[in-house]
Amino acid sequence: MAILKFRVYFEEDDTIYRDIIIKHNQSFFELHQMILSAYEFDSIHQATFFRSNDSWQRGREISLEKYEGVEYRVEPLDMFKTTIGSEIRDTEQKFIYLYDFNKNWSFKVQLIGVSKEENSKITYPSITRKEGIGPSQYGIKSILGDRFADVEEKYDLASLGDGFSDEGEEGGENDDAREEADGAEEDTSF
Repeated sequence: MAILKFRVYFEEDDTIYRDIIIKHNQSFFELHQMILSAYEFDSIHQATFFRSNDSWQRGREISLEKYEGVEYRVEPLDMFKTTIGSEIRDTEQKFIYLYDFNKNWSFKVQLIGVSKEENSKITYPSITRKEGIGPSQYGIKSILGDRFADVEEKYDLASLGDGFSDEGEEGGENDDAREEADGAEEDTSF
């Protein structure tokens, strides 16, 4: 049985990618789920693959479902029924994967290896490598990830305001009080 290794690039930055291994007889739906898992995305939005060429042009579509309002030149293939191996045309086969048509997340999927050796210790499909910090599906992702929320909650950073005080500014209420205190100290030194 052939094991296919795909590199899934985040379209905006090819230094951010995930390597996924999958059996040739597994479906595009399984690849779809593994890509979402690799980039920590949920699975509630529309999704589709396009067979592609070396210029990353869109070819035959392999879709999660037939979407209303989309004009198809050719009926899309069903992601559940279409096996990965049936759409491989060359040794560096490329696909474009689109997720969440409102946000338009786009990923480049490229075949980077084929092996005949199946590892009995691995559940296929599987993520074999992660490079770079992936995009955050809903907002900003920090280096700390989910741990930042714990820090923010523990120290109640929101209650600190915008981080400014009037210390060191001239003409503030504290300056008047400080001047009076300084004057009092000078008077007692005689």
